[in-house]
Amino acid sequence: MGSLAIDPGAEGRRLMRLFSRLVSLVRLLFYTGLLAVGIMAAAGCLMIFHISRDLPKLPSPLSRIIETPQSLIYAADGQVLIALGEKTSISLDMVSPDFLNAIVATEDHRFFEHHGVNKLRTVKALYITLFEPGRIEGASTITQQLAKNLFFSFEKTWQRKFKEMLVAFQIEQANTKEQILEAYVNQIHFGAGAQGIERAARMYFDKPAQDLTLAEAALLAGLPKSPTRYNPFRHYDKALARRRVVLNRMVAAGFISADEAAKTDALRPALHDGRKDARTGSYFLDAMIQELVNMYGEDVVYHGGIKVFSTMDSRRQAEARTAVMEGMTRLDELMGLDKGMSDKPQAALVAIDTASGAVKAMVGGRDYYASEFNRAVNSRRQAGSGFKPFLYYAAFRDRKFHPASVFQDRPVAIPIKGAPDWYPRNFEKRYRGSMILKQALIHSVNTIAAQVVADVGPAAVVDVARACGVESPLKSVYSVALGTSDVSIMDMAAGFSTLAGLGIYHKPFLFWRVEDARGRVLFEHIVKDRRVLDAATAFQVVDMMQGVVDFGSGRGVRRLGFKRPAAGKTGTTDNYNDAWFTGFTPSLCVSVWTGYDKKKKLKDKNHRGITGGRGAVPIWTDFMIRAMKNEPERDFLMPPGIRYELVGKTTGCLAAPRQNMGGETDFPQPVADPVGTIRVALKKGQYPCRGD
Repeated sequence: MGSLAIDPGAEGRRLMRLFSRLVSLVRLLFYTGLLAVGIMAAAGCLMIFHISRDLPKLPSPLSRIIETPQSLIYAADGQVLIALGEKTSISLDMVSPDFLNAIVATEDHRFFEHHGVNKLRTVKALYITLFEPGRIEGASTITQQLAKNLFFSFEKTWQRKFKEMLVAFQIEQANTKEQILEAYVNQIHFGAGAQGIERAARMYFDKPAQDLTLAEAALLAGLPKSPTRYNPFRHYDKALARRRVVLNRMVAAGFISADEAAKTDALRPALHDGRKDARTGSYFLDAMIQELVNMYGEDVVYHGGIKVFSTMDSRRQAEARTAVMEGMTRLDELMGLDKGMSDKPQAALVAIDTASGAVKAMVGGRDYYASEFNRAVNSRRQAGSGFKPFLYYAAFRDRKFHPASVFQDRPVAIPIKGAPDWYPRNFEKRYRGSMILKQALIHSVNTIAAQVVADVGPAAVVDVARACGVESPLKSVYSVALGTSDVSIMDMAAGFSTLAGLGIYHKPFLFWRVEDARGRVLFEHIVKDRRVLDAATAFQVVDMMQGVVDFGSGRGVRRLGFKRPAAGKTGTTDNYNDAWFTGFTPSLCVSVWTGYDKKKKLKDKNHRGITGGRGAVPIWTDFMIRAMKNEPERDFLMPPGIRYELVGKTTGCLAAPRQNMGGETDFPQPVADPVGTIRVALKKGQYPCRGD
């Protein structure tokens, strides 16, 4: 038998060739990687060179970095209403060491170790920015936060964050840590109009910054995260909870012991009482500043040097404040309340320009310095019968009913699936029998409104209110037509403003334009008309609401001397907790609410409940007489397709022969008694006595 010969050199040569190829591949990958790194380095250098050309010049001395102009807010007439961000700079040796330790531990515990950038936080921020689309995560050190003051673009982009990082390196190279920290503590915003640690110490504790105790210093160090949310004047317990976080960080950083933190946490430092100069003194400005903070952040608003051009009409704002104050004095007298009583009813007023949605005046309470709570935008109350115009628009929208449709004012039971029947009652607890829908709104008849909502459905009422601008949560239940859902005063002003504009909606707004410190426009409001209601149908509702002012629950407007064309609706809750009047001329819509903060009956000296006609109408009228004094008188424009008819209040039938009706015949005969008649606005195809 023969044997198989094997060449030992063949296997070795194959392995050598394989090894050679592997070495070549590794060499290729190495040089490719080296080339890629070189390209990336070159690209990085080019990017840095390109971006660095646009970097702002670093001021010398560094303290000048906070010398941005104050943010200014202007009235509609150009008058400066308020300047924000007044600064008081002090040297580092005039600041409590406890505060310096607290702010470093809270904002940048590695401040004395890094060279302007915290590498670990930067890597984390870069990961979030790259792999979570839509988020630009910051990793700001104290130095980077200081660098941010040199930029006048407030958009959160990676390019701006990169520029901040480059400027931070420059700051660190040119200044000592002490100089950087000194500039930083003088530019922090602490809320309540206080910028810089010296103003904050005097604002909150009425003492210089160098005298702050650990308990006080730690509380202040917690405010920059969100000065509004942790404002101790308004949210003392939240401020203390935030202080606990600061103390724990001081322990972790080695500045204090755990025992010191526990003892300090138990202390409740007393706040400074005499702080009126810290507040704006205006509910309007408070609301507007809060909206600006939501858009741009507190740093920008309070020390970004922005210019804000508000919608406030200074004259009308003053007149609104006067009308509310005088109206509440009269209400106190009507209720027999002593001047020294602390528990008194409150009021709120919002005035909106119907052609644009610009808020011209806002009052959120009877005395700003007694209560800063803004009831005009932050409070929601039942509107009562003030909500009925939205119901009647829903009823007319599908052409099923019209202002001359006849209903019976009688006790009714509305079946509700899966719940007991609903038995609505009239406010006056009496029934009038037959009447047309215009009369039902004029006299605010609940039983007829209930019958209408049972027919059209509560969802239709909610739909109309939403379209008109009511943003508060609304329950889709039958009683929504009688105003049982809580709404804000701003909501009612916005909703009725849409009716005043015959279906053109403008979202209410508080400022026209925002500019940065260099005059560049950051925001500009453009008025856009958006039709949400049919003009002819809206006019029918407005005509009915004119009847409320001329003959119904709002006739106090005429009795008190306001003679211009106006429409509106009173609202009173069943328990007299809330009294409303929302009304408008063709150019100005105003909503007024009165009531106790803690729901409580409004009763006069004779223990009779106070309605919207007695509580809110006088304030509305007083304001409108002043506000419209120099305005030309205008009537509501009648859209095409509308005609007026004189009909019986109880029959809905014609009270006079028709004229120019296009040859149509077989019309009902006029009613016998013209005294019991009223004018109604009808659309084409709607006829009295005949339905549709």
